[in-house]
Amino acid sequence: MPYSAEISRVNPSCLLFLIDQSASMADPVGAGEFHKLKADGVAEALNRLLQTLVLKCAKSEGIRDYYHVGVLGYGANVGPALGGALAGRDLVLISEIADMPTRLEERPRKVEDGAGGVIEQTFKFPIWVDPVAEGGTPMCQALTQAHNILQRWLAEHTSCFPPVVINMTDGEATDGDPSSSAQALQSLASRDGNVLLFNLHISSHRATPIMFPDTEEHLPDQYAQLLFRISSLLPPHLQTAAQQEDYPVTAQTRGFVFNAHMVALIQFLSIGTQPSNLR
Repeated sequence: MPYSAEISRVNPSCLLFLIDQSASMADPVGAGEFHKLKADGVAEALNRLLQTLVLKCAKSEGIRDYYHVGVLGYGANVGPALGGALAGRDLVLISEIADMPTRLEERPRKVEDGAGGVIEQTFKFPIWVDPVAEGGTPMCQALTQAHNILQRWLAEHTSCFPPVVINMTDGEATDGDPSSSAQALQSLASRDGNVLLFNLHISSHRATPIMFPDTEEHLPDQYAQLLFRISSLLPPHLQTAAQQEDYPVTAQTRGFVFNAHMVALIQFLSIGTQPSNLR
């Protein structure tokens, strides 16, 4: 069966994130969080996901390299978006993600004090990606660059669980119709299946969030409909993961989310990177 290859240190998989860094990402999120800018929300969600991936790969002897990870930003420029010691690299090992965040930020959180009350404590939160918002939206160029990166990677990992690409954007590509670039990316494959492309559309409009649709019928504009069409169908193990979060998925459900608030954004990223067989 496709999408069933074991993910291991000997046979790792690959996660590649494409982040819209255009000027419009400085606008506020439209899904009930007008205090948060889209660029800030995407960076926050991605940093949280990277931390979660590190924890999933942590064993008693250290971080196991189950994944190669990349982050491409596209706005005024198209290129690697990880910061610090990882800057400029297309793909890095998950152990390098663990070892080399750009910085650690002090964050507050509330915890129980053991006497029925709540106190505020600080904790260190790792940052790998900072928010950026400038320039246009060269999505076609970003998808083509993702294709080139994964084509090289797949040549050395022919039996892997197929790479997952998650594209986070707030609108229309400014360098043409991304359909052909997306199709070329999805045509890449290992022996276990084709590359998966999932899309997260973050709008400034107060439209109802739509998670994991199986039709474009209720999507409010042509850009959301286009992103739905170029999104991959959820393979069976991700259908199961979505069902466990109470999403009514079908065999036609695609890896697409429209106008999600930040909690749903993080949930989408988590489901989209859920391994089927991690050893």
